Amino acid sequence: MIQTFDYQKTLTAIEQEVMQAVRRVLHSGSLILGPETESFEQEFAKYIGAKHCIGVTSGTTALHLALITLSIEPGDEILTIPNTCVPTVSAVRLSGAEPHFADVKEIDLMMDTDKIPESVSSRTRCLLPVHLWGQSVDMNALMSHANLLDIPVIEDCAQACGTTYGGIHAGLFGIAGCFSFYPTKNLGAYGDAGAIVTNDDELANRLRKLRTYGMNQKGQATENGMNARISEIQAAILRVKLKYLPNWLGRRRAIARLYHETINNPNICLPITQKDVVPSYHQFVVRCQNRQKVIDRLSESDIGWAIHYATPVHKMPAFDTNESFPVAEKAAAEILSLPIHEALEDWEVEKVAKVLNSI
Repeated sequence: MIQTFDYQKTLTAIEQEVMQAVRRVLHSGSLILGPETESFEQEFAKYIGAKHCIGVTSGTTALHLALITLSIEPGDEILTIPNTCVPTVSAVRLSGAEPHFADVKEIDLMMDTDKIPESVSSRTRCLLPVHLWGQSVDMNALMSHANLLDIPVIEDCAQACGTTYGGIHAGLFGIAGCFSFYPTKNLGAYGDAGAIVTNDDELANRLRKLRTYGMNQKGQATENGMNARISEIQAAILRVKLKYLPNWLGRRRAIARLYHETINNPNICLPITQKDVVPSYHQFVVRCQNRQKVIDRLSESDIGWAIHYATPVHKMPAFDTNESFPVAEKAAAEILSLPIHEALEDWEVEKVAKVLNSI
């Protein structure tokens, strides 16, 4: 079976280092916010090119904490996209705001920045672009609108670890960038974990308080916070995996090139990368008119597949807005994620392409 994701193949190569890291934590006498967390935060910040990194429990928590710093009031709105993962919108609701949506571009299914002016209102407190699948939103255009409208930007980088736009890593354009280290991500923990990156000293200090019940260094709660600290064990594991990330990203990009070179079925639309973007290929998402036929053929051939995401969030019962976003809705019926991960072999990629070309 060709898996869409297979952490066990990767684990085989790094298991000894991972177990050494776990044992190091267990014998350190420090299980929460210890030296592993501090070191990982420094190392990840350096990798991204950020001044600060704040390790938290998940990507959802990262978004939640970042949004809290905006001092949300009842009736406030956050502008994002409808074809994202549920956690993006869950974090908006947790912050006390309501999600509002702008449709996406046909060419790459990222936020259509041309629709921002008509989508914001006097209640819009933040623009929340989502860098889906390891691609990137057009951040020059988005930041131009944000600056003109005087609206802060928080980036959802859950799927964009390793993605750059104009040579700058995703997450460094707005006031904060929020990352997920869910196991399937390019940099994945063996459990839940996440992080926020920022170049703002004051914001970083506040986020560190918020992730620990809102307490200052004297142990006094100065505002409402929560328990949102990254696990020391997960931080240690992520430190191991971060060393390998550049090579793993290189492998993902090589797989993407091979897909582009070998898939020649005119009924399969391959992903388009916009100018100035170097994608990290968290997913390799194609579009097909008769998706079920393609799924059936892949399944018959023992090839894994996934759909990211089958239902736009504005069509889900918890977030139903009774609005229409035609591009996102049309794409939801066509998108299909092919296997891509650092342990995937060339012959497996070529098999996937052969099956797709035969349909």
